[in-house]
Amino acid sequence: MIPELSYQDAVKSEYLDFLNALEKSAFSGDIEKSYASRLAVATDNSIYQLLPQAVVLPRQHQDLVIMTKLSLQAEFKTITFSPRGGGTGTNGQSLTDGIIVDMSRHMNNIIDINVEEGWVQVQTGVIKDQLNEFLKPYGVFFSPDLSTSNRATIGGMINTDASGQGSLKYGKTSDHVLSVSAVLMDGTELVTARQSTEQMHEQAQQNNYLGKVSHQVIDTIAHKQQKIADTFPPLNRFLTGYDLVHLYDKSTEEFDLGRILCGSEGSLAFITEAKLNLTPIPKYRCLVNVKYDSFDSALRNAPFLIKANALSVETVDSVVLNLAKQDIVWHSVKSLITDIPNKEMLGINFVEFAEDDGAVQQQKIAHLTAELDRLMAAGEAGVIGYQICDQLSDVLKIYGMRKKAVGLLGATKGQAKPLAFAEDTAVPPEHLADYIVEFRALLDSYNLHYGMFGHVDAGVLHVRPALDMLDPQQEVILREISDKVVALTAKYKGLMWGEHGRGFRSEYGPEFFGDELFTELRKIKAAFDPDNRLNPGKICTPIDSDAKLVSVDAKKRGAFDRQIPVSVRENFPQPIDCNGNGLCFNYDTKSPMCPSFKHTGDRRHSPKGRAALMREWLRQLSCHEMTEQELGQQLTIQKVGFATFSTRLKNSWNKARGRYDFSHEVMDAMQGCLACKACTIQCPVKVDVPEFRSRFIDQYHSRYLRPIKDFAVGYSESYTPMMAKMPTFFNFWLAQNWVQAAVKHTIGMVDIPLLSTPSLSASLRGHYSQSFDLAFLQRLSVEDKAKHVLIVQDPFTSFYEAELVASLVKLVEKLGLKPVVLPFKPNGKPQHVKGFLAKFAKTAQTAADFLNSLHDLGIPMIGVEPALVLCYRDEYNQILADKRGDFFVLLIQEWLLSDNVQVNLSARIKSDIGEMQPYYLFAHCTEKTNKPTAEQEWQRVFTDFGLTLETVATGCCGMAGSYGHDAKNVVASKSIYNQSWKHALAQRDPSRCLATGYSCRSQVKRIDEVRLNHPIKALLSALV
Repeated sequence: MIPELSYQDAVKSEYLDFLNALEKSAFSGDIEKSYASRLAVATDNSIYQLLPQAVVLPRQHQDLVIMTKLSLQAEFKTITFSPRGGGTGTNGQSLTDGIIVDMSRHMNNIIDINVEEGWVQVQTGVIKDQLNEFLKPYGVFFSPDLSTSNRATIGGMINTDASGQGSLKYGKTSDHVLSVSAVLMDGTELVTARQSTEQMHEQAQQNNYLGKVSHQVIDTIAHKQQKIADTFPPLNRFLTGYDLVHLYDKSTEEFDLGRILCGSEGSLAFITEAKLNLTPIPKYRCLVNVKYDSFDSALRNAPFLIKANALSVETVDSVVLNLAKQDIVWHSVKSLITDIPNKEMLGINFVEFAEDDGAVQQQKIAHLTAELDRLMAAGEAGVIGYQICDQLSDVLKIYGMRKKAVGLLGATKGQAKPLAFAEDTAVPPEHLADYIVEFRALLDSYNLHYGMFGHVDAGVLHVRPALDMLDPQQEVILREISDKVVALTAKYKGLMWGEHGRGFRSEYGPEFFGDELFTELRKIKAAFDPDNRLNPGKICTPIDSDAKLVSVDAKKRGAFDRQIPVSVRENFPQPIDCNGNGLCFNYDTKSPMCPSFKHTGDRRHSPKGRAALMREWLRQLSCHEMTEQELGQQLTIQKVGFATFSTRLKNSWNKARGRYDFSHEVMDAMQGCLACKACTIQCPVKVDVPEFRSRFIDQYHSRYLRPIKDFAVGYSESYTPMMAKMPTFFNFWLAQNWVQAAVKHTIGMVDIPLLSTPSLSASLRGHYSQSFDLAFLQRLSVEDKAKHVLIVQDPFTSFYEAELVASLVKLVEKLGLKPVVLPFKPNGKPQHVKGFLAKFAKTAQTAADFLNSLHDLGIPMIGVEPALVLCYRDEYNQILADKRGDFFVLLIQEWLLSDNVQVNLSARIKSDIGEMQPYYLFAHCTEKTNKPTAEQEWQRVFTDFGLTLETVATGCCGMAGSYGHDAKNVVASKSIYNQSWKHALAQRDPSRCLATGYSCRSQVKRIDEVRLNHPIKALLSALV
């Protein structure tokens, strides 16, 4: 039996005292001290792991004032803080062993906008893409771009002075910050603005931190202005840190303290609000995708492309391209990046033009393509082809793939993974190719694999060497490479950090600034934060402090993961492989990725958070006095019997009395998962939460009793068929309010649906499909078998939507074929969701054996419910492996596109169908993520039937099988539905809206009291 896990790294007493005092104050935000909450923010998108003492989530600016003033009390002077936004940093910028101050959950409001004056005021927890979605109707946008724009906050962008694609024209974040509102460590409130020298001198007279800051800034500029000008390299990506270059405008004799906060990585102040300038959205956008015979050719050709006066020139190498081809994202871009016959594409540059004048745009494109044609004709520059993308939707698809590059590199097979630690260096663009030649030689000398992509127009290239942080010797190599890259970058007069900030690379700061200017930075740090309490060790330390800078050698995640035995790591690859890229933090409610996180805003309730908790759970198990073999045996599928009932009863009693077990915290995070499976495909490294979630639940209940509702759901496929034989009787009782109330009270389930009346068997009387005779089917000739279709039943449509199965039967018949409804065999999906894995394995094997017996007939098998059809392909492969067999159940649309259906289809479509309003497809989230082409296939089917179908972008509906029926999840379920489905349906005629998922149709009926049809119903109406 899995042991009790009582270990947790306890919060230090002085921190507990501070947090208790904060709770008693007027602080209105959240305070989280649980081990799980701390673990969820102990990592970012870097190699480091640092456990904070707590997570504080303010709701408003004043909360920061309250918190900082409280921290001035003598007993709290050792408390340290680190502001955090989206947690997407690649160098551990916001990681701390103090208190994480998370601005993202509550401080994410857009406060004001003035389009005429060209500015918008936001709280710093607002996400970059969220802001631009709000701005789009006004014809403007916040222009600094970055690959993590769908989860990176404005505060994080300011603190790292982020930039990305298009920076030659649009610059960095600091170029667009008009002012910020901030709170200093003594509670002083600061609103930055451009100030005259006289105003700064007046401000310097104040007897607070702001006065000290102003005095120090004046002194630095007065004495070091020439040194600053001589030291900083003239690059588009100027040195991040405390931006001394732009702090003072000599031409106007004005200071701007906001420039010194941009890039400060939360080490100077808490930035709560920002006033940002706005850029008009260009009317015309176009990408020219230039293909090369080598990546070196792509790099060396970049200066030529830059001369085309484009908005940007981006690049990716063949490693990234090949990884993209294995990801869901490739389905959206493969027609835009086609291969060149008889030539291998090993690099590609994306050249974007963005203009307000269409004629100017076309002239630039024509000039570039003419030059590219000349190069190809001459066999020069390694150019082997190009494609033009002049549709905005295509441009965005390409950038969607390019933005996913960071995560895609993490999907590399094997223990060694491409890592971020020296991957955003910046050198003058004209030296980039030579620089990369030496960079590659360095990596090749260690026999390392690596991928490359980046912004060649700005001389920034992301290079990620593949290292195995589970091997201590590889940490030594990481340090060696890091030191050598610093020297190499200096040789080419570049920067070690051109885009992603310093974080744990801060130790290299003195080397780049020089002692004289670094001393000035330390003086500025001392003025803002004399006690070194804000993100200590990052950027620099106060001038009179003995504190050390953080180091590349800081504790890494691998040091914790390597405590887990190899066999266990291999048995649980998904949580181990999570690289923290944070795509699961995507704010977009139209994206299916992780509805539980979108609802809660809680990092624990995300794939990344759940993976982190699972890793720690496995680590703690490994630290118990068990051999690797014993641990492996414990982690196999549990077959819990009556012999352990008394033990589980005792443990459950202790749990009810409040006895701690870390497993409870993990269980809480796992129960919040809807098992929608979006993460299994949408996540770049395919972190399959439902898979390890089921395994964890299975293990958890080897120690603790299961709730009754687990049995009600897990065994539903056993008792529902019996109930369906007497639907009128059971519906009478289920319709009684007191019965529903009793079910809620005793089992914890709500809104139990009524069974279909008439039943499926009654609906099919008189149809050929009613009878199933395997021997008869086996005797059929090949020609006769081609006229048959086998319909695989599922519990949802067969017993709760029998009329839908009957409609499918009619559809098959109208297509001139003979449908045969197979006997119902439990699929096991509910058992998998509830972690009855031993039972699921048995159910899956029984179903697989039955379906394999039909496979040899050569008759297509189709299923209505996507989640269960895809279960045959996914969960069955996981649980049965080579015992699964070769059977294949088609989704409805897959079958409708087969040759068997297409022949003579046109003759069966109504001749008077005419012009009709379009139908709107609301696809099941599991279907559109696990079957990326599903929506396009449905559109092709409707076109074949003479109908028009438009897809609707939505996230999860919030039902997800039994999730929405769990009384504990009702509020969350309805909240998730309201995020995207409710609004999308309200904009359309519900009679034209079609949903492929039973859960989805059930949720719409429950909340909006509207019955949506399945696409089958629309197709049936088009046939004679």
